[in-house]
Amino acid sequence: MTTSTQVRPGMLPPVVQARLALWSFLVVNVVIIEFLFVTSGEGKNGILTVAKFFGLHAALLLICQLLLVARVPWLDRRIGMDRLTVWHRWIGFTMFWTVLTHATIVVLGYAALDNASAGKTFLALAGVPASLLGMFAAAIVLLIAAISTRYVRRKLRYEVWHGLHMLLYVTLSLAFVHQLLETTTFRASTFATIYWWALWLLAFGCLVTGRIVMPVWRNTYHRFRVEAVVPEAADVVSVHITGRHLDKLPARAGQFSIWRFPGHRHWWLANPFSLSAAPNSRSLRLTAKAVGSGSAGLRNLKIGNRVLMEGPYGSFTTRHRRCDGILLIAGGVGITPIRALLEEEQTGNAVVLYRVRDESSAVLLREVRELVERHRGRLYLLTGRTGQGARPFEPEALRHMVPDITERDVYVCGPPAMTAVVENALRKLGVPRNQVHAEKFGLA
Repeated sequence: MTTSTQVRPGMLPPVVQARLALWSFLVVNVVIIEFLFVTSGEGKNGILTVAKFFGLHAALLLICQLLLVARVPWLDRRIGMDRLTVWHRWIGFTMFWTVLTHATIVVLGYAALDNASAGKTFLALAGVPASLLGMFAAAIVLLIAAISTRYVRRKLRYEVWHGLHMLLYVTLSLAFVHQLLETTTFRASTFATIYWWALWLLAFGCLVTGRIVMPVWRNTYHRFRVEAVVPEAADVVSVHITGRHLDKLPARAGQFSIWRFPGHRHWWLANPFSLSAAPNSRSLRLTAKAVGSGSAGLRNLKIGNRVLMEGPYGSFTTRHRRCDGILLIAGGVGITPIRALLEEEQTGNAVVLYRVRDESSAVLLREVRELVERHRGRLYLLTGRTGQGARPFEPEALRHMVPDITERDVYVCGPPAMTAVVENALRKLGVPRNQVHAEKFGLA
């Protein structure tokens, strides 16, 4: 079992290291692009010069987009997939406006150059291969931005949204060829040629490695299979998974993986489930509540069924811990990674707040109680309905249960609404931001 670790005094926290690396990457590349634009960015007229400015930055934004979703382990374990996904979303909308501006100005620039209408110029540009590929790439970016708005996203099934979102990879290929054929970018100078090839190869390399090579290698090497299926409650089930060389799997308590069960569902349908026990050399365990067709059908899995796993992912681990004391807050089935983290606890200074409707709905309660007793900690089972007056996460209620809360690392996992309430209370109590750890597990 992986043992608990903490950030050593004087060391930069892992999340700060990763953010500095990303900001440094962004700033350095923006500086390089500004240099390339100033030295070789002049177009056939002033309007096209402005269009090129936006085009160069659109290419950089696309590459940043891909790096954020490439599932680079070094970034994911320090920042977390949830935060990377949020950044991916906001950069995506920035890229949408940048691409739209670039495309519009290109048409206007050539219309002014040829003294023609915008419509006639658009049709003429569509007959040029480089421009046509750029138009296709821009159209896909517009489509993805449209389906990613909150209103449309709520109307679409996840599988439909995800399938359309995968067109981003088509955009990557089209944008690369567009930039290559357009010639003034790649061939502006020897330095420009080396720079753009290196940047695109980095993006392609990270994407292919993180999304294809590593998952294929890991599943081939470990050969995961279902070892046991254990009902925990009427709507909750635990799946025990075994495989080869599990001691070599770089998994930690608190992390999650993206699971596929061939034969149970279509191979392209996946679910993110966190580990509900600290990983060891013998098996892995996930525990899921039946909230959809994927999780509801887990109890029908057959022993020996093949399992495909992507991961492990997530920064919800003790890697980021700074204090000796720890407060673990769980809501409902959010107890699963909390229970795994508790298994790693070694200080004997743990407090667990477990929020459920009633004791009968408290998943893994017996195991949590045993672990808390073993480590001489404290467990508060917080029952009742919030709308009926039960508000255990008000600042004063938290301070009453955990008087030294500002001297502890706080790990929170539960429904989004509960997590938001807890984080707000922690801010009011003055708990330092770098001592609060919350991760929203999901793919969208």
